[in-house]
This record gives sequence, C-alpha cells and structure tokens, in this order.
Amino acid sequence: MATERLSMRKTREILRQKLELGRSHREVAVSVGLSVGAVGATLVRAAAAGLSWASVQALSDEALDERLYGAKASAVRPLPDCAYLHVERKKPGVTLELLHLEYLEKYPDGYRYTQFCERYREWLAKRGFTMRQEHIAGEKLYVDYAGKKPHLVDPKTGEVIEVELFVAVLGASNYTYAEATRTQRGPDFIASHVRAFRELGGVPLAVVPDQLKSGVTLACRYEPGIQRTYEELARHYGTTVLPARPLHPRDKAKVEVGVQVGRALDPGSAAQPDVFLA
Repeated sequence: MATERLSMRKTREILRQKLELGRSHREVAVSVGLSVGAVGATLVRAAAAGLSWASVQALSDEALDERLYGAKASAVRPLPDCAYLHVERKKPGVTLELLHLEYLEKYPDGYRYTQFCERYREWLAKRGFTMRQEHIAGEKLYVDYAGKKPHLVDPKTGEVIEVELFVAVLGASNYTYAEATRTQRGPDFIASHVRAFRELGGVPLAVVPDQLKSGVTLACRYEPGIQRTYEELARHYGTTVLPARPLHPRDKAKVEVGVQVGRALDPGSAAQPDVFLA
C-alpha cells in the first residue's frame, strides 16, 4: 500500500465517490486526477480503519489523516496472467475491474488498476486484439464544442455574431442536446451543463468531456486534472467527471458524434434530430 499522503480534499472526494456514490476505482481516479493505485490505497486504509462515509464526514482533516496513514507499501509486483484475463473477460458480467480485484486478493502488493490494464493492453496489442467499448443507458454523457463556430445575426443591427456550439450526447441512446453560447469560458461551460441536465430530465452517472481548458486543468494521458468549479458541479449533482484521454479515439467517439450533429445544424431546417438550442 502506497505511503504517499494525499491532500484531505482529494482523500475526502475519493471516499465520497466510492463510499457514497459507488463509483469504480478507475472512474474515481480519473475524476480526482490521481492513479488508480492511490485510490485503491486510500480505500484499503479506510477499510482497515473501519471508516464509513458518515464517519468520514464526522472527522476533522487532522483526525482523518491520523486514522488513514501509517502502513508501508511492498515493492512486489507480480505480473497478471493476461491469457487467463482474456478468457475470463468473455464470461457474462466479468470486467477488468473485477479481475483486478481478484488479482489484488491474491497479490495485495500487485499492480494498481492503471498499470494492470496497461499490462493487459500491451498483451492484447501483441495479438492484434482490441478492447470493446460498451455503453449503458444513463451511465455517461459526452460533451464537447463544435470545432467550426456557427453565427447568429442580430435582427436589429444585422451584425453577425460568432458563437460556440456546446453539444452533449448520451452514450447509449445518442440522444443529443446542443446550444449556442457566447464563449467556451467557465461560466458558459458550467451553465451549459446545468441546462443540459434540465433538458434531459436527469443527471448521468458520469460526464465525459473532451480535454477542454474550460473543464480540464491539465491534459494528461492517464490522470487529467479537473477544473475546481467543474468538480464542484459534479459534487452538487452527485455525478463524476471522466475526461476523455488524448490520443484515445475510442474515448472520444460519442463526443465527436455529437459534434458532427452540431455542425449539421441549420436554423432554416424544418426538422432536427433531438437537438435543443438555448
């Protein structure tokens, strides 16, 4: 178990998303901008300390820090049996997350989830396999801005005003919400999410933005940083932010589908495919 002490803000967010919201280790890791190993280590410490979310809320930062930290980590890292993993993944209901948990039961000091998956992906790449991406209804909302900016015309002055096109797409159904805003800056970005949630009539389990400056503070292959206000929005609505990783087109596929819909919008067209303009 890792000995690095996390900030109490990150520690509490990890425990909130796991103990209260039931998010996966990987989802929490991406959301808080840490490795899956750091998330797993925090949860192992919390379990060893007998902590529930209610007890965490009742503790001060100093008391929580004292309850969680102290044990030292082992450097032993047994390699996962990738051939076994590949066979097991074909069984109904078996995921890499579940297989990783089983692996940790056998090797508590083994690879954390990110590295575990990397070892498996490397094994797949040597054999020409790819990992299938599946979408569950209500699980993820993919958001992005259209690359080509549309224009509005002021009816009084005739001025042509360049605007941004925000697009949000539900992963399973492709149901799409789009609206024009003046900028991509933080206030417009956050407000677009609020209106999208309202129009869709609910909040997904996770929001997947492209690596936009308005929502992601640091573009990183494994652990993008989430802009503070965006993190607070997710906490307020009880959801999670999972930024799409750069150079991973499978992560961004749904976002780009939505952007293509957004680019096709024509104010003069009589019929549009499930798109709303604010």
